[in-house]
Amino acid sequence: MCRWLAYSGKSVALETVLFQQEHSLIDQSLNSRLGHTTTNGDGFGVGWYGRHSEVPFRYRCLHPAWNDTNLRETARAVRAPLFVAHVRAATGTPTQETNCHPFRFGRWLFVHNGLIREYPLVRRDLMMAVAPHLFRWIEGSTDSEVMFFLALTFGLERDPRGALEQMAGLIEEVGHRYDVEFPLNMTVCVTDGQQIVAVRYSSEADSRSLFHSTSFRQLRALYPNDPRIIAAGDNAFLVLSEPLIDVQEVWEEIPEATILVARGGEIEHKRFLPRLPDQSM
Repeated sequence: MCRWLAYSGKSVALETVLFQQEHSLIDQSLNSRLGHTTTNGDGFGVGWYGRHSEVPFRYRCLHPAWNDTNLRETARAVRAPLFVAHVRAATGTPTQETNCHPFRFGRWLFVHNGLIREYPLVRRDLMMAVAPHLFRWIEGSTDSEVMFFLALTFGLERDPRGALEQMAGLIEEVGHRYDVEFPLNMTVCVTDGQQIVAVRYSSEADSRSLFHSTSFRQLRALYPNDPRIIAAGDNAFLVLSEPLIDVQEVWEEIPEATILVARGGEIEHKRFLPRLPDQSM
């Protein structure tokens, strides 16, 4: 369906994660091992945070990631302490640049793997729930972008967990209203450049794969002479759809119905509980 990752740590070249690993994200765009689809070639995107910019940078393209020479050049040239990347397999919406992740609003970036089932049926109700002052910023036609703007509507910028739970709760409520048995399947990531918030959740309790790194200190012990691992630092962190290397103890699968918050080297897991939006919103 899609594959994505998010990195935080010391500033590293994007190519370190996107290209230079055994099972890099670019490799996953051609040969996903754990994804719903093997190939994710309906566009890609990268978002990163610069030292002197309030708004994150993005590079998005509707071409397959494995076939974009400009992505290779960009990934070699750009260094960042926090970035997200996504390769897309479309689920019923057009292959166009405005439908490529990450989606952006202010300092926030958002990526998603999964789907809102029967989206054409529920789309109008969901879009009408987006706050009027935000609606003008929706550029594409994907369910993912509407999920992002619903979360913004419900207070993502002040309470990410609460906003994402209300977003999921509304989607399920609207879906059930139209007799959709399992309305939502998602792994999502949002970040403001200071924290990474990731969720694994689905209405049927059978979500897409999602992992996080356990310890870069442990990685450094396994590969003491690897300059890429040394450059990332001991507090580096990755959350991602599929592991980049086949070393089992380096990765931990994120459980069903879990929200993860990573900030300043600290990682916190909590139960993810969708709920209807607060009436005061």
